Amino acid sequence: MSSRTELLNASIQRSAAAITSLADQVATLDTLCDTVVGALSRGNKLLTLGHGGSAADALHMSEELVGRFDADRRPLPAVCLAADPTLMTCILNDYGFAEIFPRQIDALGQAGDVLVIFSTSGNGDGLERAARMASQKKMASIGLLGKGGGSVASMVDHALVVDSAETARIQEVHTLILHLILEAVDRQFV
Repeated sequence: MSSRTELLNASIQRSAAAITSLADQVATLDTLCDTVVGALSRGNKLLTLGHGGSAADALHMSEELVGRFDADRRPLPAVCLAADPTLMTCILNDYGFAEIFPRQIDALGQAGDVLVIFSTSGNGDGLERAARMASQKKMASIGLLGKGGGSVASMVDHALVVDSAETARIQEVHTLILHLILEAVDRQFV
């Protein structure tokens, strides 16, 4: 076996282990599904966010709700706070990086809405401020995290921390988690 083949097999095994470890958090995952489905059923919305690759996960979740995931159902209200580069650079220029998400939550968030934070580390001043703003707005907050959960884990209402220290493996599991939540949403709204 070539060294590349060995590396590929090792990565596949680490990914499988991270996914399998999710079975230990099914109760938490069920709570996340209830939180999202409940808010959408009451007419509230989701706000999603993340940095870098986690921003892509946040965008993925929001677009599947407004568009569709698997089932043909009505569009559901969701906004990715990392999707508008002109707004983000405006806030960055006038208020600084750490205010990009909190300022949007202050403008768009309402009591009963849900904030979903994607972060492989769970750390970052802007993420912490976003969680605090969601709490001030009486929003539920979910952290899809990794690497032990970081500081955000204790600041959100519901944290699901992927059991991995590798960014790529954490993001792979985050994709699975958001798909499982979307499946629960589809079952509710079809």
